[in-house]
Amino acid sequence: MNKKASIIGAAVFLIIGITVLFTKPFLPELSDKGHYVISMLIVTIGLWIFRPLGIPLSISGAFFMACTLASGIPAKEVFSGFSTSAVWTLIPALFFGFALAKTGLGKRMAYFGMKVTKLSYGRLLLMWALIGIALSALTPSINVRVVIITPIALNCVDILNLEKGSKERSLVLLSAFAMAIIPGTGWITGSLNGPVINGLYTSVPQLGAITFNEWLKVSLLPAVLISFLTLILGYFAIKPSKPLKLAKELFVEEYKKLGSPSRAEKMTALILTLSFIMFVTNSLHHIPDAATCLVALFLLTAFGVVKTGDVSGGISWDLVIFIGTAMGLSAIFTQSGVAVWLSSILLKAISPVCVNPWLFIYATLIAMFLLRFIDIASFIPTMAVLMSVIPQLSASYGINPLVWIPLFTIAINACFLSYQNMFALVAESNFENNGWMKNHFSIYGCVYFIACMISMLAAIPYWISIGMF
Repeated sequence: MNKKASIIGAAVFLIIGITVLFTKPFLPELSDKGHYVISMLIVTIGLWIFRPLGIPLSISGAFFMACTLASGIPAKEVFSGFSTSAVWTLIPALFFGFALAKTGLGKRMAYFGMKVTKLSYGRLLLMWALIGIALSALTPSINVRVVIITPIALNCVDILNLEKGSKERSLVLLSAFAMAIIPGTGWITGSLNGPVINGLYTSVPQLGAITFNEWLKVSLLPAVLISFLTLILGYFAIKPSKPLKLAKELFVEEYKKLGSPSRAEKMTALILTLSFIMFVTNSLHHIPDAATCLVALFLLTAFGVVKTGDVSGGISWDLVIFIGTAMGLSAIFTQSGVAVWLSSILLKAISPVCVNPWLFIYATLIAMFLLRFIDIASFIPTMAVLMSVIPQLSASYGINPLVWIPLFTIAINACFLSYQNMFALVAESNFENNGWMKNHFSIYGCVYFIACMISMLAAIPYWISIGMF
C-alpha cells in the first residue's frame, strides 16, 4: 500500500472515530465512556490496517492503551492481555520459530522431503503437505514457516525449470504456501492463532482457557479436510499443462550441500519434539502449555541455541505487544460497558441463524470471509468483538463456545487477495517478482473458500455428534 493511500485510509477511520466520540449516536444504550472506547478503537483499527507513516502495530496499540487509561479504565483491565498465560505461550513459541530458522533445521527438513520424493506433481504436493505438518509440529509461528518454505519452494521451481508466469510455477508455490499455514490450525500449538484465541477466551470469565485436547477435538477434522481439498481442488483449478521432466539427483545434491546436522540442529529437534509430546499428552500430566513453552525456551538458551543477543532481536516484539493489546480488548469492553451493548446488538443479528447448526455455521463462516476484506489486522478486532456475545449464544442456543475456534482459524487464512493475508504478503516479498501470478493467487483463494464450504458437510455432523450443539 502506497504512502498516500495509507494516510487517506487511516484518516477515514479517524473521522469516523471522532464523529462517534462527539455525536454519541448510541445513547442511551451505550455510556459516554463506552462511546469513547469505541471511538478510540475505530481510530486504532485504522492505524492497524493502514499503518500510516509506517507506524508499527505495537505503537498504535500503545496509543489505544494510553487512551483507555486516560478514560479511567483500571490498568489491570487495560494490560490484562499481557498477564494471561497465552502471551507467555506466545513469546517462547516465537523463539521456537527463531531456533528452527537459525539452526537451519527447517531448511534441512524441507530439502530432505524433496530428496526422497519421486518427481510428479501429485507427490510434490504431498511432500509440501508433510513438510507443512512437520514444521507446524515444531513451531507455531506461521511467519517463520513461510520464511523457511518460500525460498526453498522458489529454488524448487527454478530447479524444475518452471517458467515465470506459468500455471505450473504458481501451483507449486501456492501449494507450499497453503501447507505452511493450513494444517497447523488443527491443534492449539500449530499456529500463533492458538495462543491469541486462547488469550481472548481466557479474558472472558464465562469462557476460560482452552486446552490442547479441546482445540484438537473441534479443529483437527476440518483442518485435515480443508488441507486435502485445497491441494486437490487447487491442482485442478490451476492444472499444469506440462509434466515434470528432471532428474531427482539435483535435489539430492541440494540436500548434500547442507552438510551433516549440527549440534544446535539436533538439540533444537529434540527440545521441540519433546515439547510437542508434552502438548499432546497434556490431559495426562496437566502441566500448562505455557510452562512447557517456557521450559523449552530455557533449554534452548541453556544449550546455546538462543543466545543473549537473540532475546532482543530474535523475535518480533512489535507483534507481541500488538497481540497483547488485542487480547486485553475483552476486559476493556467489559469495564466500559461496551460488552453489554455489543452483546445486545450482535444477539439480534446472529439469533436468526442460531436455530439450526447448518444455517449457523454456513451463515457465520460466509460473514467472516466477507469481514476479512475489511478486517486485515489478523482478524483480532472482529474476534475480540465476538467474544462479548459467545457466552450468551451458548446459554440461549446451546452453541458450545469451542465450535467458534475452527470458524475463526478458517477465516483468518482467507486469501482472495494478498492484502487480506499478512503471510501472503511475506511470501510475495520473499519471491520478489519471481513468484506466483496475482490471478492464480486469487483463484487459489477461491479454491480455499470452496474447500472450506465442502469440508463443513462433514464437520457439522461431527460437531453435532460430539455435543457442540
